[in-house]
Amino acid sequence: MLVLSRRSHGSMKLSERKSPLAPFRHSDFRMLWSATLISNFGGLVQAVGAAWMMTQLTDSPTLIALVQASNTLPIMLFALASGALADNFDRRTLLITAQVFMAVVSLLLAIVTWQGWMTPWLLLTFTFLIGAGQALYNPPWQASMGDLVPREDLPAAVTMNSVGFNLMRSVGPAAGGIITAAWGAAAAFAVNALSYIPLLGALFLWHPKPVPRRIAREPFVSAVGAGLRYVALSPNLLRVLIRSALFGFAAVAVLALLPLVAKAHPDGGSLLFGLLLGCYGLGAIIGAVINPYIRERLPNEVIVRVSFAAFAASALILAFTDAVWLHAIAILPAGASWVLALSLFNVSVQLSTPRWVVARALALYQTATFGGMAAGAWIWGTVATAYDTDTALACAAVPLIVGAILGHWLSVPEFGTLNLDPSDNFREPELRLDLRGRSGPIMIMIDYKIDQKDVPLFLELMAQRRNIRRRDGARNWALLRDLETPNLWSESYHIATWDDYVRHNMRRTKSDSTIGTELAKLHQGPGAPAIHRMIERHSVSQDDDLPLIGKLEVP
Repeated sequence: MLVLSRRSHGSMKLSERKSPLAPFRHSDFRMLWSATLISNFGGLVQAVGAAWMMTQLTDSPTLIALVQASNTLPIMLFALASGALADNFDRRTLLITAQVFMAVVSLLLAIVTWQGWMTPWLLLTFTFLIGAGQALYNPPWQASMGDLVPREDLPAAVTMNSVGFNLMRSVGPAAGGIITAAWGAAAAFAVNALSYIPLLGALFLWHPKPVPRRIAREPFVSAVGAGLRYVALSPNLLRVLIRSALFGFAAVAVLALLPLVAKAHPDGGSLLFGLLLGCYGLGAIIGAVINPYIRERLPNEVIVRVSFAAFAASALILAFTDAVWLHAIAILPAGASWVLALSLFNVSVQLSTPRWVVARALALYQTATFGGMAAGAWIWGTVATAYDTDTALACAAVPLIVGAILGHWLSVPEFGTLNLDPSDNFREPELRLDLRGRSGPIMIMIDYKIDQKDVPLFLELMAQRRNIRRRDGARNWALLRDLETPNLWSESYHIATWDDYVRHNMRRTKSDSTIGTELAKLHQGPGAPAIHRMIERHSVSQDDDLPLIGKLEVP
């Protein structure tokens, strides 16, 4: 169905409403989503058991809040490395490896607890290791959404992932509270260990279509650097990362301090804690259900600002009221805001990033978000230790309000503003030198003849071209003008190796290619702009001194 939706520019935009259930048309998505439900249930039961067990092992608010930090800190530390692996190796293998690792750690956690050997720092170590497994799992899983569903179903797939997690959040914490209260934390940890089995089975049954590889894998360190460089030179992504880091930093106070909120009630216990988390999950489900309808009617930035403000209101109600029913009601908009904001950030990153670097971009997004959460859990726990829980929650509302105001300068982008499909117009030239993939450095020069009246537009386009080149791996970019023939301009840049040059060109998107098309229109010479591909030599033997002849590249 076609509907008209109003966007932030005040114009009316024609968009196609996609059903939120559209991803379930794809069997692999259905299978993995269903298995993930069970895994999420086990993870939430484990989280309740760990958080409540820490309250039994120590009275320190800092250590209690660090349970949340120990889950999120590994994602900040290891997500980028996982993203680099996910963009260069088989994602299914990485997913299975991460699941096996987490299952083994969870089983050991259950055994150690059952034997009565648990200490506060040992509990934090186990939760840190589970978080490390999650750090390895998250980037390839998020990047696999593009392999499981077509691009038009991607926002709905990301939302349904949130729905699945929060369906379990509405029942998992309550179940975790019951299990912990009835049989102890060891039983909760055992349930989590068993919950990995269905997802492992689904991953073994999933056989994604292999992607042919035209060149050697990018070295790990180089791949990490390429991900950092791409995000650093992408303003849209930077804005999303800054806002998501601030949101995670401030919003985590509610989750990190909720065990203390529950414990402060006269009848407080693990069951009340689980019920409050269940209300949070119910709010998240509501947020996920209304998510597509809200995105259809409101600009992305408005949704983010409302999410910041609603979470701030929830934190203040928790801080300044004592009634359990008020706390249960206050936690509902917090859950809804969590899903609305984080799913929007996630989709923004996926739709603002080409497939070759999407796992690394998602990893950096998770690094920013979970890094903010890890820092926030520690800081708000420290504030609660120095003062009290209510003061910490009230203080956390301040950066949430700041985050809403910050959108005036760092607004998140709308979806679908760039076509990031591969351009596929590069053909590797036939060379007359016996070049290896690691041969280099390579220098590229592209000659243009530009009429004087077109120079301002040419320079504007070249500024955009420079950013694209650098973002995709070029070094020492320069634009040169001939002093004797002023209408002759040369663009030059360096690439480390021939493989890197091929990789650089394969990264070009259809949106990038429009810049090259506009530059080619300004070129006044016969044919396309001439491209010179040269390898640097400090000394040249007679055997190597051969002309380099190849096909012209479309700039």
